[in-house]
Amino acid sequence: MSDDTIRLVTVGRMLRRRWRLLTVLTVVGALVGYGTSMLFPPRYTTSASVLLPGQWEERELLTQAEIAASSAVVDRAAATLGWKGVSGGELRHRVSAKAADGNIIKISGTADTPERAQRLADQVAQQFLTFAARIAGDNSDPDAATGPEALRQKVEQTNRRITELANAADPGQTVEGVQARTELEKLRTALQEAMKKLDQANPATNKAGMVVMGPAARPTGEAPPTRTQLVVAGALLFFLLTVVGHLAAARMNRRLRTEPEIAAALGSALLGTVDVPGERHPGRAQGGGARAWIRRLLGVDSRWDLPTPRTSGDEAGRRIRYRRVCERLRDQLPAPRRLLVVVPDGDEIAHRAAEQLVAEAKSGPLLRLVGVSVSQPMLPDRDTESGALVVLSAGSWTAEELAGIAEACADARHEVVGTVVAGTVRARPTRSAGHPPDSATPALAVRGHAGGGSV
Repeated sequence: MSDDTIRLVTVGRMLRRRWRLLTVLTVVGALVGYGTSMLFPPRYTTSASVLLPGQWEERELLTQAEIAASSAVVDRAAATLGWKGVSGGELRHRVSAKAADGNIIKISGTADTPERAQRLADQVAQQFLTFAARIAGDNSDPDAATGPEALRQKVEQTNRRITELANAADPGQTVEGVQARTELEKLRTALQEAMKKLDQANPATNKAGMVVMGPAARPTGEAPPTRTQLVVAGALLFFLLTVVGHLAAARMNRRLRTEPEIAAALGSALLGTVDVPGERHPGRAQGGGARAWIRRLLGVDSRWDLPTPRTSGDEAGRRIRYRRVCERLRDQLPAPRRLLVVVPDGDEIAHRAAEQLVAEAKSGPLLRLVGVSVSQPMLPDRDTESGALVVLSAGSWTAEELAGIAEACADARHEVVGTVVAGTVRARPTRSAGHPPDSATPALAVRGHAGGGSV
């Protein structure tokens, strides 16, 4: 796993090099969202408000909301509406109720048309009022219903009797008469207050006063998720999954990128790095056929996680790098001998660098270019060549793959004398004077070294 932090520049590079694939997958996600919307028909939702006058506790309001959405109310509404193919059980999934501020119960209904949604909410609200009045005692036992009324009649009779007693009291202004009338008035006031409190405490009186605050409004738009929301959600989901997948793959990438790591995996010394003029898309896979054409069309035929090649010097500067590698190789060998230049199959950058290296090694050592399969590495046995020089590009192979190449060299009795790492650069136009000769002056070598960078 790579320990490099995923930075914004990495995300930007991925977006630039994978924009075709991202566009295609985003369109596919939008189509998936559209197809999902076809499976779910449009829904419309509206609400009717029922006012509960009087004093209500929060738990009582919650109870009333549960009653409004109960099967007893919804089944009656379904029977009244009489919609073909729609039962009370199905309507229970389309009706909801909640307690709002101000002793208000909001009853919501969902249907496939605005008209049906409006009728459903209004009908459930009406059935809720009827059912609440019924359970409050409006249509219950007559004896229980006449109890409060009989008590009121008794109170009225008592008030009349108090009035008669007050009139029959001493009509004069004696102290006893005044006290008697005062006591009778206090008794009348106490009876009136008691009846008032009884009326306020009677739940049947409160519930009988429930009213619907007007008809439900006809909905003008679909209930979420709408078709547009599903299309946008599908496109956004596929886009994010593609981005996260690319970043996760880059995070899990175990390919070695630095020269010390590559040399350590091969168990040899690093002789240097060389530059290869890169194409517009580094790491682009070669091949033909329909699959290769599709990969090129989507822009997935080249690796996106490779950094942008730096600008290199001219041809003279690049050739100086190759010559320095050859000089270090000659200094490291005790005697001139033939070597194998081992290049992993499929590493086009390393193959081009190895060809240039063989061309530059004129005065020794003698180099022969051979390719090796990374999956099943195999090298020719030691004969005229007695050593191997491994040339490869950075960021292309894992430590296990390079260890396999080193083992293949050991099995063929070839000592890995060194490693050369090749990298792509953006080449500048060549000089009009042509390539410098092998016996270039030191001044020319300095100019080439400055353009190509240090080895």
